[in-house]
Amino acid sequence: MDIRSQISMVFHLDKCIGCHTCSIACKNIWTDRKGAEYMWWNNVETKPGTGYPSKWEDQNIYKGGWEKQKNTIKLRAGKGKGLLNIFHNPHMPTIDDYYEPFTYKYLDLIKSPAGDMQPTARPISLITGKPMDIKMGPNWDDDLSGTPDFARQDPNLKGLTAAEAEAMFQLEKMALFYLPRICNHCLNPACVAACPSGAIYKRGEDGVVLINQDVCRAWRMCVTACPYKKSYYNWNNGKSEKCILCYPRIEAGLAPACMHSCVGRIRYLGVLLYDADRIHETASCQETDLVNTQLSIIMDPHDLEVIRAAKANGIADSTLKAAQDSPVYRFVKTWGLALPLHPEYRTLPMLFYVPPLLPVMASVTQSGDEEQKKKLNKISKVWDDKWLYDTSMENIWGTIDEMRFPLKYLANLFSAGDEAQVKIRVKKLMAVRMHRRHVTVGDIPEKKAAEALGETGLTPEAADAIYGLTSLAKFDDRFVIPPAHREQALELLEDTGDLKGKAGFGTKQPPERGL
Repeated sequence: MDIRSQISMVFHLDKCIGCHTCSIACKNIWTDRKGAEYMWWNNVETKPGTGYPSKWEDQNIYKGGWEKQKNTIKLRAGKGKGLLNIFHNPHMPTIDDYYEPFTYKYLDLIKSPAGDMQPTARPISLITGKPMDIKMGPNWDDDLSGTPDFARQDPNLKGLTAAEAEAMFQLEKMALFYLPRICNHCLNPACVAACPSGAIYKRGEDGVVLINQDVCRAWRMCVTACPYKKSYYNWNNGKSEKCILCYPRIEAGLAPACMHSCVGRIRYLGVLLYDADRIHETASCQETDLVNTQLSIIMDPHDLEVIRAAKANGIADSTLKAAQDSPVYRFVKTWGLALPLHPEYRTLPMLFYVPPLLPVMASVTQSGDEEQKKKLNKISKVWDDKWLYDTSMENIWGTIDEMRFPLKYLANLFSAGDEAQVKIRVKKLMAVRMHRRHVTVGDIPEKKAAEALGETGLTPEAADAIYGLTSLAKFDDRFVIPPAHREQALELLEDTGDLKGKAGFGTKQPPERGL
């Protein structure tokens, strides 16, 4: 075993309110400057929708990530093909796919001469400085998600029947959820493999993927290779840039800006231990096995053999302790609640999502046979939830298959199309909710709550722990950040005679990891 540590994240989609506070915090710190106006290292998309940049999930257009070939994988775009297309890359998003950044001529409201008409502030481009017509923005789906140009163009609708897809947009059944995205800091990053100059690398101590600005030569192949489109080109300084997971903050024991400012407290950060020897095996497995295989290389931080292998690799005791206390490990492995985004890209992303439950609860009372529906109609002054939990478990679980967001849609997002992976996690979330209703409200029979937990493999203690970390967790529970041990890095630099990296921005790079 080659045990290494990785800073990883979980986003709980059932709690995201789409306020974009995380995006603004990131923008103000990292991309509020010339050449980066269009960049949103953190963005929040409305689903269904085409996202940012537009249709980023359609790899037939952008050729990002890896594809399986016999017993191995290769870059979809290919480094050789990228070099041949260096002067015209048809698979790289243009500014129109993102959006042309704009502001308004606010001084026109103040300095316009007196007249009969109210002055207006015309939009002007932040790139050219000229007046422009606004056609889209970074969160355009949030405003226009129901239109044919946006929501109905979502690539994740693939595989749904025409009736299922259209039902999602009927006014009385319309539903949406928010999908916040940052760089996944993958175990097998396509951007690292695609960079001809070797400017992109994974840090050995925490797995954060960075771009060395001194080495970057603006090939921009990382932009094409990243299937999540989280590498950007700065048109002002001629360098590629991306989310750095606020590593200066992490080294100081602080949470990344987007996570610190999150209003819904949907974000969790912690250490995972993984077996680097199995990266190739995992990334090149069959698509149907991708989720289980990726989760299997995340190792138990309490296992003595894993601990010995980790120490042999120089992982500090404090990092091992952080891995044992990691909220990410509990969500991903202990409770089996979180899934990676688009595992079929084979980059082994280290950002996991707890799928949304709300559409199930909103539609659950519509299920059942006619006799039960008549019973429901008679109880007009009684909570639907009270009636709901008095019905059989078969009817309750059956509504998951009939939810307003088809399981197929969520599976296309989080499990490479495997609906069973999403269904068991939604059932677990629903069982926890039923258990807590029994504990706090008492309108659900103990037998029903126990039966729901039993069918999902959860214990009452586990359900209470999930509830605690989801609803009651304090800052230190959500963000378990290990000490940086930068003194060891400085000793290494001193041994090699290179002190240029004292501030953490040195040119020395750890060996590239991934494929």
